[in-house]
Amino acid sequence: MGDVAKDLAAGTIGGAAQLVCGHPFDTIKVKLQSQPVPLPGQLPKYAGAIDAVKKTIAAEGAGGLYKGMGAPLATVAALNAVLFTVRGQMEVLLRSEPGAPLTVNQQIVCGAGAGVAVSLLACPTELIKCRLQAQSALATVGAGATAPKYGGPMDVARQVLKSEGGARGLFKGLVPTMAREIPGNAAMFGVYEGLKQYMAGGRDTSGLGRGPLMLAGGLAGGAFWLAVYPTDVVKSSIQVDDYKNPKFSGSIDAFKKILKTEGVKGLYKGFGPAMARSVPANAACFLAYEVTRSSLG
Repeated sequence: MGDVAKDLAAGTIGGAAQLVCGHPFDTIKVKLQSQPVPLPGQLPKYAGAIDAVKKTIAAEGAGGLYKGMGAPLATVAALNAVLFTVRGQMEVLLRSEPGAPLTVNQQIVCGAGAGVAVSLLACPTELIKCRLQAQSALATVGAGATAPKYGGPMDVARQVLKSEGGARGLFKGLVPTMAREIPGNAAMFGVYEGLKQYMAGGRDTSGLGRGPLMLAGGLAGGAFWLAVYPTDVVKSSIQVDDYKNPKFSGSIDAFKKILKTEGVKGLYKGFGPAMARSVPANAACFLAYEVTRSSLG
């Protein structure tokens, strides 16, 4: 159980580093993804990422960029511990002998397996986070303005459990969450290992310094979003959809309607903030993971 404990600890610290670096970018991404399509002749609420940042800070202060952070912060230990621990245990299964480095293809398989496991924890966490991040983008402005629907992460969970079908309501969007996490993590861990091996000149990457580890981690995070971004837009759209009067009947319906009403660019709303977040956040995550893992012996 020594390796499991190390992966649990290192994954937790890596996840915390990722969250602190990346959450403001994630907030802007979700706001752009979830803002309503403007009526003919009207302008969208946010003209782009910079405009969303300015309006969020003006309306909610700098703390508005960290809306919804409570849910992922409360579960960051579990999410990243599961991700890195399942990946680590799959590495053990695929190794030809103890301590042998894996090929890039084997790391892709490990990443996909970890994505299956982490989806079950990520779905309810993301639903709570997206509801909190999106409520200002979805709010009515002017004379019809109303108070925020949710008071915080626990309030979201309480309202969903009470009025959206119980525990099942917290798993709304599970299919697109899995469609994001499985190929996304396969791509991320494959690119991470491939870049490390390239920079190390072989499969033994134990001698790499912090700079190469950060570079590999940052580019691996970018690979995650390049592989699955439209799926994330579908997931966010479904998770913030109204329960009583839904716009979408499911993932395929959401994909078709977004494509029909907004075109291909609708499937890439918030892509800029997602990529701007992924590189530094994943660089911090992988570096923190590797440093913590090696320090534990």
